[in-house]
Amino acid sequence: MAGALAFGTQAQEFDKWSLEVGGGFNKPMAPIGRNFLSPTLNLGHIEVGARYMFNEKFGLKLDYGFGSMREARSDGASTGSFDTKYFRANLQGVANIGRIMNFESFTRSFGLLLHGGAGIGNVNPEENTFSDFTDNVYTIMFGVTPQLKLSKNISLVGDISTILNGRQTVTWDGSTAIRPDIDNGFFGANGTWWTGTIGLQFYLGKNEEHADWYIAADKYATKEELASQINGIKDMLKDSDGDGVPDYLDKEPNTPVGARVNSMGTTMDSDGDGTPDHMDKCPFLPGPASTGGCPVEEVKEQVDFFRRALNDGYVNVYYAFDSSKPLAYSTSAANYVSNFLMKNPGVSVEVKGYADELGPEDYNMRLSESRAKAVYDLLIATGVDASRLSYKGYGEDTSVDKSSADARQMARRASFEVK
Repeated sequence: MAGALAFGTQAQEFDKWSLEVGGGFNKPMAPIGRNFLSPTLNLGHIEVGARYMFNEKFGLKLDYGFGSMREARSDGASTGSFDTKYFRANLQGVANIGRIMNFESFTRSFGLLLHGGAGIGNVNPEENTFSDFTDNVYTIMFGVTPQLKLSKNISLVGDISTILNGRQTVTWDGSTAIRPDIDNGFFGANGTWWTGTIGLQFYLGKNEEHADWYIAADKYATKEELASQINGIKDMLKDSDGDGVPDYLDKEPNTPVGARVNSMGTTMDSDGDGTPDHMDKCPFLPGPASTGGCPVEEVKEQVDFFRRALNDGYVNVYYAFDSSKPLAYSTSAANYVSNFLMKNPGVSVEVKGYADELGPEDYNMRLSESRAKAVYDLLIATGVDASRLSYKGYGEDTSVDKSSADARQMARRASFEVK
């Protein structure tokens, strides 16, 4: 069946490359020399990059950022003056949170990327004590990039990133050595700063979507392929004999109308007397065909045979996976029980619900009770007095092989017990 439903796919279904450009603010957090301050939002950062996505969720990007940092100004006055140029180049891993967390369930135009990686950089103060000093550093950075899809080829993006500079020797303002007791200044990731930008992403390629926005579930077949699949499904779901079991599962696809069948569509003979249940006037008492399947002499212990048939599990109502609606082919079991109870007013029955072992145990307990209640309601609807009936959920049937699909189907049932 899986093969019949498979649609053809292309070798590459989405574009993988993009170019990115943005500009905005920076902020040196530490270290800053005494009497030097920087504005919270210093306009002076630009970055460009190229990104390659391995799939819809993960990729790599190489980007370059540069700019300058200056002192804070207010009402024409300023703190200690400084002007520091910098650049960084980083290789980073990218995670597409939009696809990982299935944003498509509530939006198709908003996305979110996380990125992080390492690289090299340069800090170059142009004022104060170290104005002629170039500080070579390594960088570690991580950030978040919200996306707004504008078209097939362009997205508007923002980005907030934190960068750590390792082996930075002087303060951002160029006025002070960070650790004058260490000659070469090679110690730790002691420089901290952040950037906030707004920019654009340009997607390269000829496919309908870039990996950022590609959703595998959106693949569509051609009209011809779709028609072929629908016809195949119709053929498989056809139930030629009307017994409630589709032909592709039915091991006896030509059962007579009204025949009682099991989950595989095979006609049932509960008492094993050679007369199928739908033709047997005494389906739980063996007898010759000449008497309609009933014993030649009336058996006074008929209730005992009925009790044995029910209590030994020969009469069951079955259910689909995670369902409390009886399967059509098995509801005749409830009719047999109802007919017997109507003819034998002294007999009472408990309906017992079961579930397979798939799923949480507490959920299966509730499901088994719902299944028992469904059959209980069926019996009452046929006219059986509620005082003669009870129902209970018994949870998971652990007596079957839970690795077998057929065994799990037999576990999803409602059975009966004569009280």
